[in-house]
Amino acid sequence: MTQQQDQSELDDVDQGLYTQAQLTELMEQLIPFNAHLGVKVYHFTRGDVTLLLEPRSSFTGDPLRPALHGGLVATLADTAAGMAVFSLLRKPSTTSTINLKIDYLRPGKVDAPLYAESKVIRKGSRVCFTQTSLYQRDSQQPIAISSATYSVVEEIDLPIKESLDEGSKEA
Repeated sequence: MTQQQDQSELDDVDQGLYTQAQLTELMEQLIPFNAHLGVKVYHFTRGDVTLLLEPRSSFTGDPLRPALHGGLVATLADTAAGMAVFSLLRKPSTTSTINLKIDYLRPGKVDAPLYAESKVIRKGSRVCFTQTSLYQRDSQQPIAISSATYSVVEEIDLPIKESLDEGSKEA
């Protein structure tokens, strides 16, 4: 980790934001379904997150093509957008999906990694809006795009908060 990254992490803690390490642990390990799928954080900046799923034959939704399962694509879109929203929240806030719209543009290949690049378009005090592009080999050729709306619940006591705080002390 560079000195600039160390300072950025300290600034985030001072502002009461979830750190990159805390959010990575949450998305990759503490959410059992994400861990089961093998979700990995590929890129992180505040309000702009890219997640990655490595290929697995069990992700097949149409064995005749073969093509990725649409529910898997939607799940990764929702997860990436949720993390992008979380990246802007002060602890111990949380978020949940209000609405998720997805447009499938072309079949996803089962043998290629799947990326979900999500950006927060607008953050209000109670609602956030996101846009996500899901792609494989070329970000300019998305297999799906989605827009989603998330509720923001500030200043609540989350049981997982203690877990996140403990993990960040070890890092």
